[in-house]
Amino acid sequence: MPARNILVIHARKTSVRFALVNEAHSQFTLHGLAEGLGSRDAELRWQRGGERDSLMIPNADHRAALSQLMPLVQGAAGGKLHGVGHHVLHGGEFFSSACRLEPQVIRRLQALAPLAPQQMPASLAGIEAAMHLLPNLPHVAVFDTAFHQTMPEHVYRLALPDAVYRDHGLRRYAFHGSSHRYVSHRAAELAGLSIGDSCWLSAHLGAHGSACAIVNGQSRDASMNLVMATRSGDIDPHLYTQLHRSLGWSLEKIDQVLRQESGLLGLSELASDMRSLEKARDQGHAGATLAIEVYCYRLAKTLAAVGCALPQLDGLIFTGEIGENSPLVRSKTVDHLKLLNLAIDREANARCVRGVAGPIHKRGHPRVLVVPTNEERQIAFDTLALLA
Repeated sequence: MPARNILVIHARKTSVRFALVNEAHSQFTLHGLAEGLGSRDAELRWQRGGERDSLMIPNADHRAALSQLMPLVQGAAGGKLHGVGHHVLHGGEFFSSACRLEPQVIRRLQALAPLAPQQMPASLAGIEAAMHLLPNLPHVAVFDTAFHQTMPEHVYRLALPDAVYRDHGLRRYAFHGSSHRYVSHRAAELAGLSIGDSCWLSAHLGAHGSACAIVNGQSRDASMNLVMATRSGDIDPHLYTQLHRSLGWSLEKIDQVLRQESGLLGLSELASDMRSLEKARDQGHAGATLAIEVYCYRLAKTLAAVGCALPQLDGLIFTGEIGENSPLVRSKTVDHLKLLNLAIDREANARCVRGVAGPIHKRGHPRVLVVPTNEERQIAFDTLALLA
């Protein structure tokens, strides 16, 4: 049977990330990004092999961007495209695995939109556009939240009146499920362990981030309370009341500040990306230094907390753009986890950047691994498994 090709689509409000995945090859056949959608500066950028190219697509929406992309996809796939895997942020409690996108599923996703009002409409727009352009192919939704549906009730329930959960379904959810699933399997392979008999802490770190406790291949606890690029992470709920009473801020203003003006950006008053902050820290910038210290301490604190779900620790995994490329963040985070007997080998830590995977722990200490993530490949695998 010839190797199959899956187009993976991750639609956001003003962008679409895409990758053409062939099950027999580790590298993407084609991948890229359409960004600035809805603006005069909208652009489609892609890479095929070692060649890069781009096309301006002024004022394009999701459908217009994908219509420009499809000839490139069909050409790269040799006209043999077998399915489309859609990254969907939120599956609520209804979806614990990938599923075919059929009318009743789409209606359910529309009903879930209030759980992620900034992301779900974009996912639905991408789905609608792709299904219009490729009506004869199977389309599959792969949910960020699905991997975490194995968390037990005492982990996902909020300590709120029972009716809030019973009548409205409000509870703890967790994300980056495809990433945590992929890197935990890769970590087990690197360590020579079975994923079905190993326990991991996983830190997915990028513009957004989460920590996850994985037991025998299943999520047992996960957190989205980390300090992020522009998000505050967890706060005392009384802060909402205090900001309203003291500063007169509306609920909308508070939400905007906590989501878009806080985190690394708010602490440093300089930048939201870690690379810029590390450079500024090296030059003595106090705000950048504080932002990094807070980020690493809160990450370590969260890893220690979700570690309560593990019966043993076979290793700590760093992944995501920051996790894969910041020896500083990895070192500072592990320095706060001495209670777990973790320790970093300085030379190995410095070596694991720009896609280099491997162990970075000191000899005689528990494993610490850098494992590059590949969410698109995991989404393609989930899509292929469902089609089979």
